[in-house]
Amino acid sequence: MAGSPQADRLSEVKFLTVAEVATLMRVSKMTVYRLVHSGDLTAVRVGRSFRVPEHAVNEYLRGAFQESA
Repeated sequence: MAGSPQADRLSEVKFLTVAEVATLMRVSKMTVYRLVHSGDLTAVRVGRSFRVPEHAVNEYLRGAFQESA
């Protein structure tokens, strides 16, 4: 797997904590957890916590922006 195109792309992904996502979106951590649990925001479980790919936050916000426009 090392050196494969998929492994190279994965190493470029920036993961954010729930707290970082909440700060970025200016919402509470509970709101982020609700988005993750409902499936509206993609996240990866690492141990007992979640990590959210930065591109998932951007896609969610882009979709929310388009819906309101």
